[in-house]
Amino acid sequence: MTLYVTRHGQTEWNSEERVCGTSDIKLTDKGVTQAAELAMKLGDYKIDMVLSSPLNRARTTAEILAKQWGGEVVLDSRLSEQNYGIYEGVSRSDEGFKYAKKQFPGKMLGGESVFRVVQRVYNLLDDINNGHHSNVLIVAHGSVCRVIHSYFNDLSNEEYSAYYIRNCELKEYHF
Repeated sequence: MTLYVTRHGQTEWNSEERVCGTSDIKLTDKGVTQAAELAMKLGDYKIDMVLSSPLNRARTTAEILAKQWGGEVVLDSRLSEQNYGIYEGVSRSDEGFKYAKKQFPGKMLGGESVFRVVQRVYNLLDDINNGHHSNVLIVAHGSVCRVIHSYFNDLSNEEYSAYYIRNCELKEYHF
């Protein structure tokens, strides 16, 4: 089984280098273009199912991708971005955020821990692996893509923290 994973198209907060977790931010025009370009690239892929975070930026990206081959998008809240609590909307270079992001078991004040995100995403990946699909496309967010990457690869804490996927970049994994 092949799992394709992409991060949603660009949002205004992405372009401003701001932390965007559960805030329901829309795609920019560039984000819509990125999704359309990826849809063209995926045109020859055989995708059985498209799973998406219910947040607007991921859902819209998934709908643009699925429209390419007439597929349906299935929303799954386990693919929602991490709740960054008090760090929502701050600069990605904020020292407090950078420190809190590396405290895997600790909840960000008003948010959730990395461990909680890992739990829900790993459970979803186990469900997908036990399903009856050949090729699944996931449209999610940066932290969720990082967790998915860790499911398939052994990473040090530093490698995990440093992993980054660009908007509408496509990754491929095999169960």
